Amino acid sequence: MLGLTQFPPLVSLAPMAGVTDIPFRRQVKSFGGSYCVSEMVASDQLARARIDMVRRAAGAGVIKPLVIQLAGREPHWLAEGARLAEQAGADVIDINMGCPAKSVTSGLCGSALMREPDQALRLIEATVAATKLPVTLKMRLGWDHANLNAADIARRAEAAGVRMLTIHGRTRQQFFRGVADWGAIANVVQAVKIPVIANGDIGSAADARRAVTLSGAAGVMIGRAAQGKPWLPGAIERALRHGGEAEPPSRSALLQSLLALYDDTLAFYDVGLGVRVARKHIAWSIDANFGDAAREARKAICTLEDPRRVRAALIALFEGGETKASAA
Repeated sequence: MLGLTQFPPLVSLAPMAGVTDIPFRRQVKSFGGSYCVSEMVASDQLARARIDMVRRAAGAGVIKPLVIQLAGREPHWLAEGARLAEQAGADVIDINMGCPAKSVTSGLCGSALMREPDQALRLIEATVAATKLPVTLKMRLGWDHANLNAADIARRAEAAGVRMLTIHGRTRQQFFRGVADWGAIANVVQAVKIPVIANGDIGSAADARRAVTLSGAAGVMIGRAAQGKPWLPGAIERALRHGGEAEPPSRSALLQSLLALYDDTLAFYDVGLGVRVARKHIAWSIDANFGDAAREARKAICTLEDPRRVRAALIALFEGGETKASAA
């Protein structure tokens, strides 16, 4: 259908700024994650070759399929971003209309576009017209509970040529508060014929099964639950396909993955920046595997500057500590 081996994806990794860069997505892929979306790329800044946006749009030959998420306010820049992403080797273009961050919505991008469906449609039409690649769309239920217009936008997006929708089961005004309403996603599923993916608060195979049951969605997208757990999307997909729960890897595999992520991050960003970028991944991984018992070790490791000392400390922790990882 789209030249992809599995579409729609049963389980995908959500785009998360500062998280789903190439090194992290590479680890997710190594554990069997099949569909990983890039960090959000500001299309106008990509066109102006801003280094961080160029870096986010990279990945050709490394991540397959290469799904690049674009954000923007003006049709011209979304179209230009789509063309540049296609030239960079993208396989799929995803449009961001779901980000709730004030830094994004204050620029009338992300989920702010759900308050302006006509403008949102212009952006979609410009993006679809600019590329031969499949275009997908990620959004929320609406701006707030007085304006739950995801189904209406979904119908218009489908008519404009969007090939798949991902819906986070909250409004923008909720940010990440409360609980994602998977049942409300069913309104979007019923409004369109294209695949709909359910997103929000999915951190286990049981969550994924319930989200699919309540929403009728074709698959699920894993977001914050994958922080510190690059193995999780692949494990949930295996559980959905073959039964059982999402079992974590061995402690040895977790350590080797974290060390590979650390080395890859240093190489990708250069050592000076890479040491700082990697700290959040180290912290999340220690929290996920050791909890409060390793709070002091986490603090100590995340202040080290010498990569050799960081590696040695991680090896000592993982080879000597007890993990708390359990089936998801």
